[in-house]
Amino acid sequence: MNKSDRALGMGRAITRRDFLNGASMAIGATMLSSLGTRNAASSPQSVTPPRNPEEYYPPALTGMRGSHEGSFETAHEMRYGKTWENAEDTGELYDLIVVGGGLSGLASAYFFRKALPQAKILILDNHDDFGGHAKRNEFEVDGKTVIGYGGTMYITGAYTVAGKELLEDIGVNPERYHKLSKSADQYESMGLKSSVFFDRETFGEDRLVLGEPRGKWDEDSGKNSISWTEFLARTPLSKQVQKDIARLYEDKRDYLKGLTPEEKIARLRKMSYQTYLLNVVKVHPDVIPYFLHGTDANAAGCIDTYSAYGAFRSRWLPGLDGLGLERPPRNWLGGAENPLDGIHFPDGNAGVARLIVRWLIPKALPGSTMEDSIATRVLYGTLDEEDSPIRIRLNSTVVGVKHKGERRTASEVEVTYVKGGKAHRAHGGSCVMACYNSMIPYLCPELPEPQKKALHLSVRKPYVYTNVVIRNWKAFEKLGISGISCPGGYYRSVGLDWGVSIGDYRCAHTPEDPMVLHMTRVPVKPGQPARSQFRAGREELLATSFETFERNTRDLLGRALTGGGFDPARDIAAITVNRWPHGYAGGGTELFDPEWGYDEVPWVVGRKRFGRITIANSDAAAVSLTSAAFDQAHRAVRELQADVIRPDFQYPWAEGS
Repeated sequence: MNKSDRALGMGRAITRRDFLNGASMAIGATMLSSLGTRNAASSPQSVTPPRNPEEYYPPALTGMRGSHEGSFETAHEMRYGKTWENAEDTGELYDLIVVGGGLSGLASAYFFRKALPQAKILILDNHDDFGGHAKRNEFEVDGKTVIGYGGTMYITGAYTVAGKELLEDIGVNPERYHKLSKSADQYESMGLKSSVFFDRETFGEDRLVLGEPRGKWDEDSGKNSISWTEFLARTPLSKQVQKDIARLYEDKRDYLKGLTPEEKIARLRKMSYQTYLLNVVKVHPDVIPYFLHGTDANAAGCIDTYSAYGAFRSRWLPGLDGLGLERPPRNWLGGAENPLDGIHFPDGNAGVARLIVRWLIPKALPGSTMEDSIATRVLYGTLDEEDSPIRIRLNSTVVGVKHKGERRTASEVEVTYVKGGKAHRAHGGSCVMACYNSMIPYLCPELPEPQKKALHLSVRKPYVYTNVVIRNWKAFEKLGISGISCPGGYYRSVGLDWGVSIGDYRCAHTPEDPMVLHMTRVPVKPGQPARSQFRAGREELLATSFETFERNTRDLLGRALTGGGFDPARDIAAITVNRWPHGYAGGGTELFDPEWGYDEVPWVVGRKRFGRITIANSDAAAVSLTSAAFDQAHRAVRELQADVIRPDFQYPWAEGS
């Protein structure tokens, strides 16, 4: 190990427990051997279940999570042509089999079970935990349990009646949440501000600058005390770059003067935001690195693949306010009075997934209220019990879905999955595919070719949520910051946990408490079309070791927080990397896709019912929102209620029966 690695703490032991049961679980000698001599915290973890099922508790796993080792290899083998013809028939027959145990898959089971209370349902998921991107991360540091989220983080959006009913049924009560939850959002009252870290590799020197005027946490607050000119003067950017960025934010000129609104929109739709900045606004090229990844939070690549009109709609990218165009309503996610806005469980929307599981399998999560669910452990051994009408089978990768017999007369669907290296086959009256659209053509090759082509166009954006537990956050207090934007860094952002205390769970309230830092990375590649950027980023993620993530994590925090006395070797207690090679769902790209009519839109064509098989996931809505995942689940189940294949047959769960 070199001197630099020692200074970062790469050799230090950090928290890594296989299963949270009050003490570290002994790891078998075979597993230790496979991990090598380094501390096991720095290596991806095996998904091999423990000998004692009661110790199986995936939320407490650290290291490489998200799409962890063991969750994707079988699917990749299937993609490259491997087949499983001799699967063992389990003899199981369900009313419904759901492929995918994420929020949309769990919601599909909920809607089906509510329509048919006696239904038997099997949910199959390739990961070692349910919830999909709604991922719960747990840590125990200095005797305290700390909870974080590894994916979708909050409830927001314009929920339909069906979605609101689901949330109500599982116990999400907005009024009670806002009354009972005690937020640790004291950062503003402490005077902590947003900040920007300029790294030497991109901007010539390392420098942390406080108080970016647009504000990373609330760009519309209007509470910033300095102007852009004042802020930029503190940065290592050249005078010309400072002048150009200030002009983008403060000069409301019309850069497309002389064009009608319709002409402006048409032009903005077919040029990238980067092209707009360089060729229309005519900024210095060195301005681009400051904004290059400004669209990373969207289902888009860098600003070279994001349309200028998309930037206009997004509101947070500058240089477009003087065009005289009307923006969509600011509160399009549900309205200013939407009571669901602001609901954030300590584990993000993993808390929602856990509540759906409680509704489906009550004994899996003891308790009865939203607030008592937070600190309560899921009893994973109850998820797949033989006598349960609802079963969730984890570590099970589906490799085939087909009708038993001719599609138009079939009464069953056969689902083949691989668990523990062996292929099994179960049967269902119907099947909801709540997995990635891009995988469905491989799982169900009997689909019509136009539908498979449409499904293949769904290329998800890779994303990384890294959770770093630090023993205290006094360095942030000393520096006067609550979060860091890193326009040129390995990670794009670093933020103190959006702390929430609810029920028996208490988040960090003082700088002396352990704290979760949330760090995000979007490995897209500038210079390629959006979908090519996503594919390249996915390849990078799958090839990146945990050691590389750990080194870059420690390096960035050590450099950005050095003025606060932060020592990555001393202060980091645990690291969990939630890797999502298939991350955010997205729709079309204005720069590269044609003008589709409604019946031609790929996600509409791709989600069409096929016999007893329907499709539900956020891909089917082309947007990464929990509300959309619920809506697509509801649509998929409703489609099963109208038997267009055999109109003489009345499904027992059809309306009016």
